[in-house]
Amino acid sequence: MKKILPYVLTGLLTLGGLSSCQDFFELESEQVLFVDDLKLNTVNDTVYSVIGIINRLQQVADKTVLLGEIRSDLISLTDKADLELQALATFTAGTNNLYNRPQDYYAIINNCNYFIANADTALRKRNEPVFLKEYAAVKAFRAWTYLQLAKIYGSVPFVIEPIEKEKQTNIALYEKKDMAALCDFFIEDIKPFINTDLPGYGNIGGLNSTKFFIPVRLLLGDLCLWAGRYMESALYYHDYLTNRNRPMPLGTNQIAWRSNTNTFDGYINDSYAGLFTDVSGQEIISYIPMEANRFEGTISELRNIFNSTLDNDYYYQAKPSNAFISLSKQQSNCKIYLNEATQVRDTIYAPSENIFNEFWVGDLRLYSIYRRQYVGNSSLSSYSTDRQTIQKIGRHVPIYRRGTVYLRYAEALNRTGFPSAAFAILKYGLTEENIVKYVDSMEVKTASGTGLLDWDVNLFTATNTMGIHSRGAGVADANKQYVLPAMANKTDSILYVENLISDELALETAFEGQRFYDLMRIALRRNDHAYLANKVAGRDGASNFNQALYNKLMDVSQWYLPLNN
Repeated sequence: MKKILPYVLTGLLTLGGLSSCQDFFELESEQVLFVDDLKLNTVNDTVYSVIGIINRLQQVADKTVLLGEIRSDLISLTDKADLELQALATFTAGTNNLYNRPQDYYAIINNCNYFIANADTALRKRNEPVFLKEYAAVKAFRAWTYLQLAKIYGSVPFVIEPIEKEKQTNIALYEKKDMAALCDFFIEDIKPFINTDLPGYGNIGGLNSTKFFIPVRLLLGDLCLWAGRYMESALYYHDYLTNRNRPMPLGTNQIAWRSNTNTFDGYINDSYAGLFTDVSGQEIISYIPMEANRFEGTISELRNIFNSTLDNDYYYQAKPSNAFISLSKQQSNCKIYLNEATQVRDTIYAPSENIFNEFWVGDLRLYSIYRRQYVGNSSLSSYSTDRQTIQKIGRHVPIYRRGTVYLRYAEALNRTGFPSAAFAILKYGLTEENIVKYVDSMEVKTASGTGLLDWDVNLFTATNTMGIHSRGAGVADANKQYVLPAMANKTDSILYVENLISDELALETAFEGQRFYDLMRIALRRNDHAYLANKVAGRDGASNFNQALYNKLMDVSQWYLPLNN
């Protein structure tokens, strides 16, 4: 296949690998191609430089996913997992761990800094700025990269000018900023570009290049969510989803029991797994494009970690944890059965056990994306007979998709003080009709004038919208066991709904690199370290609770990777 990113980062400075502890920033002299006064003022310079930054993103794609997933409660490692992954899972990774490479993130940042400092933003054509789209995109790349660093390390050196000289590589020269400070800075830094269109260079390697870029409005939603600015966060997510020129209803893709039988013995319709197999589809909003093979450049190695492949002799290294399997099975699943003879509809519930397949129980999303089989081998074969496929894991690495955005909107909306509206996203889906029927009237009144609950009646309908829980748990809006009970006060309701959102994040976004940070964000918000510690220490099931790991994770400093000083 034609190479996706045929151009290296023409003329931009990069931060190379660390040769020693003190060289946190190390300039690779052979890559310093620009003279000091060169401006990026031609289309070729600018486009190739932006594509080059995307090339740098490839270097952090896998580690960003692994750092967010291997340390979570949803993944357990096999005895074939390498020592680097084991160290991540046990929170013992040191500065020399393969996945502890801040320099790869700072390479992106320095390239962005150079672009921002040198792009000719004054250049206009037909009175329109020529490079505004690229300038905004690069600012978004830089903000996203700093957000990843803050999640991984907690507090990091803050560099917004290009490092061009060896004397500038001393880490002591730069102040450190934590998550709150970084979010506050970058919210203001990228906010002016909220309505700037994404760049688009047509198809590159058969892929829509617009999806290589990060929507500023979604990134603002994330930054505000981490900063605790929940009203702003909810509005950013809402406004992105409801844009009249590009509305994004959740859709009705799901895996569910067929409604024309009153049994639960294998008659399943599945349009869920297909959401992840085609990055050109509507579900995937933004992703890091990876090469097809090593000859062409950087490929994703996630398939060789999560899946059985010829490259790993079919020995996978990570699998769904007992805690994740248990959470999936605990979900109530129902369908509305239509008796064709009597034309009577009835809500019936799936049993808690299934003799045909252990994963035909509870939420079916795990069954949709997870396959495990045993194959026969000769006694002389070096191949594993136990094989696994996670169908979410493909060639490219998603950054944003619709399901994730809806759940983050629900999280922000809930913390803004709208728990019944947030719950409606899970159970019903937000349409004007559903808001009137299911959202607390006081919440509707409070939201009046804010835009938070404005959903166009013509764009969001029963035919293109459902509760996200229905993606795997049957007809959630008919499920009398999946409800928001009356609580003593709103604070209790918010906590209850937040727990449901946390579970839904696990069911919907497992294996995507989000989970550990979702737990972190909720635990920090609640000032409850045990929330994260309990989940992660219990990944192998209640009977195998890891008390030592729990004790370790009660110290919040253990949540972050060590950073060379």
